[in-house]
Amino acid sequence: MSEFSKVGLTGDIPPGQSRIFEVNGNQVAVVNLNGNFFAFQNVCPHRGGPVGEGEIEGNEITCPWHGWRVDITTCINTSNPAAKLKKYDLKVENGEIKVSV
Repeated sequence: MSEFSKVGLTGDIPPGQSRIFEVNGNQVAVVNLNGNFFAFQNVCPHRGGPVGEGEIEGNEITCPWHGWRVDITTCINTSNPAAKLKKYDLKVENGEIKVSV
């Protein structure tokens, strides 16, 4: 059974923004898409860039190092579907964001 760790509060991440957290030694990006939260690895499969620090437009986030674009909802690269980010389970309880790594 997966163990969830609290990373923050829903109010900590405004809509259309992301935050980076360390969970059990893993860098995890958490994105707020209009009140829906998604968690994924903060390491771009291209060259290891901090994808969670990228620009968010619609449902996509762009890695700031080399411009790789990833669909936040599926964690799949929009140009190369074989390149995926690891998606983490996330739940919101009483305003707390919890992630399982």
